[in-house]
Parts: sequence; structure tokens; C-alpha cells
Amino acid sequence: MNISDHINAQRAYFNSQITKPISFRKAALIQLKKAIEKYEPDIEKALWDDLKKSKFESYITETGFVLTELNRTLKKLKNWSSPKRVKTPLFLFGSKSHIQYEPYGISLILSPWNYPFQLLFAPLIGAVAAGNCVILKPSPASPHTTAVSKKIIKEAFDPCHVILIEADNRETDLLLQQRYDYIFYTGGVEYGKRVMEAASKHLTPVTLELGGKSPCIIDKDANIDIAARRIVWGKFLNCGQTCVAPDYIFVHQDIKNDLILKLKDEIIRQYGKDPQKSPDYPRIIHSGRFYNLMLLLKQGKIEAGGKYDEKDLYIAPTVISGITPENRIMNEEIFGPILPVMTFNERETVIDYINSQEKPLALYYFGKNKKNIREILEKTSSGGVCINDVVTHLANPDLPFGGVGHSGIGRYHGIDSFYTFSHTKSVLSTTTHINPGIKFAPYAGKLSILKRFMK
Repeated sequence: MNISDHINAQRAYFNSQITKPISFRKAALIQLKKAIEKYEPDIEKALWDDLKKSKFESYITETGFVLTELNRTLKKLKNWSSPKRVKTPLFLFGSKSHIQYEPYGISLILSPWNYPFQLLFAPLIGAVAAGNCVILKPSPASPHTTAVSKKIIKEAFDPCHVILIEADNRETDLLLQQRYDYIFYTGGVEYGKRVMEAASKHLTPVTLELGGKSPCIIDKDANIDIAARRIVWGKFLNCGQTCVAPDYIFVHQDIKNDLILKLKDEIIRQYGKDPQKSPDYPRIIHSGRFYNLMLLLKQGKIEAGGKYDEKDLYIAPTVISGITPENRIMNEEIFGPILPVMTFNERETVIDYINSQEKPLALYYFGKNKKNIREILEKTSSGGVCINDVVTHLANPDLPFGGVGHSGIGRYHGIDSFYTFSHTKSVLSTTTHINPGIKFAPYAGKLSILKRFMK
């Protein structure tokens, strides 16, 4: 069966109205949960085979994350999907208003390789909860996770409801030529532009979860012990292959040397003196990414790390100083375990630099002064912010996750996943027992009365 046949089968299934009852949606999500739990050991092994993720990291960032999202959606779905009454203005006397949520239809979800389980299944939960049929297309760069994901999808869903299709880049381009009712893409900016261009030909709405260079600002009054510990964890999680990882540090000149020493100590504390032997330190996804990162290692002064092993796709957790905005490392998203450090004296300089770049997916600030925190929040724009922490804003299901500008379009997680895959339909119901004549022609003598009603 080719992709057109799959889409036609799903459209017929969707048009049969079978996916719309809340009972059907919840039953489908329960089946998904059972399948994930059944294959949990296989998921762990696949993530190890693809990225050398430890069981702990696999659970906290992938399987556990998805199960938490599933449980919350099952608990809240009835409330989320219920029609919502809204006020009706006086000049529409005799009418009632409400908002009704309806599925778009056929949703295409394109997921990346860096969190190959989470970023495939988290949006899927929202799409199914909203009542859509779904075509999933994972990255070919994480084949082991794709294989177990395919088993889960086959076991949990009728293919007319949800199907997983494997495709390389050329085949994905052909996939995008088809007409869908919604497209959800997670990945790089350049391919995101191609997704948006393809969607525009059919006026298909999109969510684009992209990335960018997320800054981490360490102010003079920051607790550098805590800052160093949290930054090392968030930066080197998944070997730095995280879209919201701190991409670079701006540290106050007065504490730069102290911070670098603390970062060195924390790398040893978390991964040992030889991180290559640590069971908790993942690897680069493939040789193409490895060689690209090697070019970035040749800039600035290596303060920590810098070691690598081509056969093992290993690059040590690395901290680099002596970097300026002109360096190549500051002109592309790193997406690896390399952390450049720049300094500042005036906070305004940092704000001006951030505002001169594309808007980042995340921004991190370490400091105690509430006025300074407020200044950073008010004078910069980013998809999300953590104060005195990194990455953890993703863990709150009540916070929508998404970018702004080049870092993305749209939001998801929790209720926002349901909203993303739902059309918000406005409904006005008007009684036939009365029929006010003011809105009908002729209008002579009615304007002054209308103005009083519409104030």
C-alpha cells in the first residue's frame, strides 16, 4: 500500500466518525499505554543501541515522560474536550455561545532522532486525544527505537487510525507532497522551512518544534555551585543532543574562573574522571554529526574535556573559553557536548547580543536579584525560560512547550497538545421565540439605540 492509499484509508475511517467519541479516544490511549508498558525493556535496549542512553536517562526523558503524559491525558480528557460556555454580549440578546473542540482529521507527525521515543509518542498522545487519525514518520537515524515503536503502534492501533511509516529523506519529501489536515514537525530549522513550504501548498496548519542557540546567563550574584551542577546535567544530558540544552554561557567577568573550575569539578562528579567509561554518558548519534562537532572543537581554549574516540562516537563533556561571537561555534546550533563560555560586565550587553540573534527555544538565567530577573524576562524573547535551572521547564505539563520565531511555531504538552490537534469551533445558538428587529433594514432611527447596546 502506498502513502496515498494509507491517507485514503484513514480519511474514510475518520469520516466514519469512529474516532470522535471520548470513549473511543480513551480506549485507544489505554491500549497505547499497555503496549508501551509491555515493551518497556525493548524500548530501553533500543535507546541504548541508538544513543547509549542509560536506563535512568531513558526513563526520565523518554518512556517515563510519555507515560506521565498519557496518564494525565486519560485523567483530564473528558474535561478538556467538553464544550466551554462563553459570555454573549447584550446586543446578541436571545443567543447563547460556546466553544466546541473538534479534530482536524489526518495528522502527519514527523519526529527526530535525539529523543526518538518521546518526540514520536508525546505529540501522538495529543493527536489521538483530540480525535485525529495519525501518520507517524520517525527519523531513519534511530532505527532500533523505530523498530520497537512500530511494534507498539501495530499492537495498539488499527492502521486506519494510526500507522507508522519508515522513510528516508527523499521519501519524506514525497510524503510531504500529500494533503494532510495537520502537520507536526520536530527537527532542524532548515528542514522545518521545507515542511512549512509543503504545507502552504494545501494551506495545512503546522506546528514546528525547532531549536536554536539557547543562552545561559550567569550573573555576578549567582550561586555558582548550584549553577555549575545544573548546567553540567542539562548540557550533557543525551550527550548534548537536546534542543533546549544550554548552547553557550555568558558569565560575569568577575566569576568566570570560579565557574570554569566548578564546571570541571561537576563533570568529574557526574561522569567520573573518564566519562567514556561512565554508564550514564551517551554517544553521538552517527559519524556525520561526530565530524561536524569535531570542527567546533578546534576553536577557543579547551578548559575541560576535548577528548574523543571516532570508533565509539565519543566526545567528552567539553568546556571552551576564549570564544567571541564571531567564532563559527557561535553561529550554528552546537547540538553536542561542547559548551562555549563568553564573559560580560554589563547585563545590557548580553541582552543586546541575545536580541540581535534569532529567538532561542529556551533561555536560562542564574542570579538572585529579582529586578535583574524581571529585566531579563521583559527585555528578551524566547520559547521558554528557567530561572536558576536549565531544561526542567519541559517537565511541567501545565507549561506549554514551543518556540518563537526561528525556534518554532505552536505549543504542546498537556492540555496544549489537545488544543494543538483540535480545531476550536465557535458556536452561537439563537432562540426563535423572539426576533429583535434592530439588526434588520431599514436602519433609519436605529443607530443611536445600537450604539448604546454595543458600548
